[in-house]
Amino acid sequence: MALRINGEYLASEVLREEERLIRPQLREAMQDDEPRVVEQRVKEWARENVIERTVLRQEARKDPTPVPQDELDRMFHDVREQSPNQSGCLLPGTDEQVRGELEIRFRVERLLKSVTDKIGPPKGKDISDFYLKTKDQFTAPESIHAAHIVKNVGDGVDESEAGAAIEEALRELEAGAGFSELADRVSDCPGRGGDLGFFPRGEMVEEFDQVVFALQPGQRSGIFRTMFGYHIAQVYERKPAGLRSLHEVKDQISETLHQQKRQKAVEQFLDRLMSGAKVEDAE
Repeated sequence: MALRINGEYLASEVLREEERLIRPQLREAMQDDEPRVVEQRVKEWARENVIERTVLRQEARKDPTPVPQDELDRMFHDVREQSPNQSGCLLPGTDEQVRGELEIRFRVERLLKSVTDKIGPPKGKDISDFYLKTKDQFTAPESIHAAHIVKNVGDGVDESEAGAAIEEALRELEAGAGFSELADRVSDCPGRGGDLGFFPRGEMVEEFDQVVFALQPGQRSGIFRTMFGYHIAQVYERKPAGLRSLHEVKDQISETLHQQKRQKAVEQFLDRLMSGAKVEDAE
């Protein structure tokens, strides 16, 4: 069944294509439902999606502000440069048709941005309230802050060569060389003094975890082997498993709440457009 939305005609093929796109997702999400129930949901959601997308595009076209030509040129170039397995294949047609579709997409994005631009970040009380209500989300496993010096084996470097280099590094450490300075000078992963930051078990290879998680802050390992080559590790700090503090997760919560507020504003805006739309079945 074709539709007429605020006077704009949409052929039945538009609905059928939307149904085709969402059918696999709904079949997976509704595996326990009867096929006829799933298919009815597919038709309902496809119709709603098409109407919502159409009224949004109609609203976006009302803005008299032109799309910057250089931005349109950049978008067009990016699409035409995409390989067949990227989203560029979803924009078939002549250059003029593709440019027209890109322009309306830009206008829609600009419209939605205008809906959310004035939404400020959440207040401190909102952040702390969210933290208190959802503490279970912020538990963290034991983690460790470590650095390492590594001499890789492979790519033309054999065991004996890498072994000799790491033994020389150990001698320098034992003679009083600073770990960070030495890591930047001799490690095959230089920079930041070999600092790996904090990481939990399972993020590094097993052989690395076994060594560093057996060390206490301030301790240094001897030479040990992993699949990459030879290492010397230094542990700086350990954090036990437990609840992360509000200070640690404040920015994360703030972004979550801000995103929720933006999403709600968009949903309310779309609801207003949908409620005022004139939708008719057409042939």
